[in-house]
Amino acid sequence: MPEEKKKIMTTDAGRPVGDNQNSLTVGPRGPVVFEDFLLFEKMAHFNRERIPERVVHAKGSGAHGHFVCTNAEITKYTTAKLFNAVGKKTPTFIRFSTVGGEKGSADTARDPRGFALKFYTEEGNWDMTGNNTPVFFIRDPLKFGDFIHTQKRDPQTNLKSPTMMWDFWSLSPESLHQVTILFSDRGTPDGYRHMNGYSSHTFSLINAKNELFYVKWHCKTKQGIKNFFREQAGALEGTDPDYSQRDLFHAIAKGDFPKWRVSVQIMPEKEAETYHINPFDLTKVWPHKDYPLHEVGELELNRNPENYFAEVEQAAFEPRNVVPGMGFSPDKMLQARLISYPDAHRYRLGVNYDSLPVNKPQCPYHTYNKDGAMRFDGNGGSAVSYEPNSFGGPTQDRSYVERPHALSGTVARHDHRLDSDYYTQPGNLFRLMPADARQRLIDNIVSSLGNGVPQRIQELQLQHFYKADPAYGKGVAKGLGLNIESVIAKAKQASAAD
Repeated sequence: MPEEKKKIMTTDAGRPVGDNQNSLTVGPRGPVVFEDFLLFEKMAHFNRERIPERVVHAKGSGAHGHFVCTNAEITKYTTAKLFNAVGKKTPTFIRFSTVGGEKGSADTARDPRGFALKFYTEEGNWDMTGNNTPVFFIRDPLKFGDFIHTQKRDPQTNLKSPTMMWDFWSLSPESLHQVTILFSDRGTPDGYRHMNGYSSHTFSLINAKNELFYVKWHCKTKQGIKNFFREQAGALEGTDPDYSQRDLFHAIAKGDFPKWRVSVQIMPEKEAETYHINPFDLTKVWPHKDYPLHEVGELELNRNPENYFAEVEQAAFEPRNVVPGMGFSPDKMLQARLISYPDAHRYRLGVNYDSLPVNKPQCPYHTYNKDGAMRFDGNGGSAVSYEPNSFGGPTQDRSYVERPHALSGTVARHDHRLDSDYYTQPGNLFRLMPADARQRLIDNIVSSLGNGVPQRIQELQLQHFYKADPAYGKGVAKGLGLNIESVIAKAKQASAAD
């Protein structure tokens, strides 16, 4: 084999470095001089190595792979080209994450898990910014910042606070469905390979006849669901806080490629108007008996990143990235995320975040967006930078205009709690669990709700559990050393007095 040419270290500007061991000083014991360009370049770059961490989903792991279409029947519902032939492969990148913790927090914390997918399609990027749960804690985006503050640190003690969490949840009964999932076994998944992923939000598909269908996406793990019990997850927080990162990386490295079956629930547009559940409520699921899963394809992860920072930390996902044949829905939380996600990326990574290699499309793309910090791709060269123009620049194509949809109603801050059915689906979920899983759910809640949370908050939350299922409320009350009958009676007296 020919001898590899020796690489010479240089500055960022390409100037060869003659000594990378010693600062430039006045004599062996003298002070450093200002002209030591190498020292200041290295120090300045080092000071800026840490970009702002994500406000949520800060701790994460990523991998490359591909999506393979296994059922072209979906072409009845969408013109998106990644589905137009069985066996068609689309490159993908995925980032898994915890939600509430900082970048150095433990992978096994009780927390939802992010499940964000980027499909590099021939028509542009499709991003699905999902979670490992099909629902969320809130359904109005005005409450998102308030909710996330409860998952962060107390402004005085700088400690995580169960009181903040349960105070918010007890006053936000729509959270009960997600709280029940979070404190079940699925709140502490065994790594990222053994959990499902969901779009959670309702999106839409549009077919060649311009018909619209509302959809929810599901990614079902082919490795089987595996979870840790609370004691196991807690032990790993101290002994292997990077458990999920380690598990995913080494599985792929040894060729044990994780896979998920990708399916979709489909609701015709007209049915959404009269369905007994608000199909755009992020705190509720669509029962499978009404809208069964239709298999679409398989997702496989088969390549680890070469550089974590470049490919995982700089990855930016945003639900506004859909391709022709896809669209959005009136889901309030989704509508807000269409704006907030790209705004967060501009703050964290800079205005040209979508030109970074991991984020840019792998198909031809043409835009008049120019300039901005860290423009590193030629900035369009000498091409014209405005539209319309007479110099052959890219032009619009009316065939891609968004499908029109009618709206009606008054513009107001409508009370999202007018739908007061907070309890049916959480109760159904509780009753669906085996007896031992129900007991672990109760024990997990007691461990948190009993951790210094004032009794008045405990009693308010107990009412929600009880309304979902009396056994649910009684079990938690018993674990807290409270009498559920007394709690319910006191609540009725207070309600009558009001």
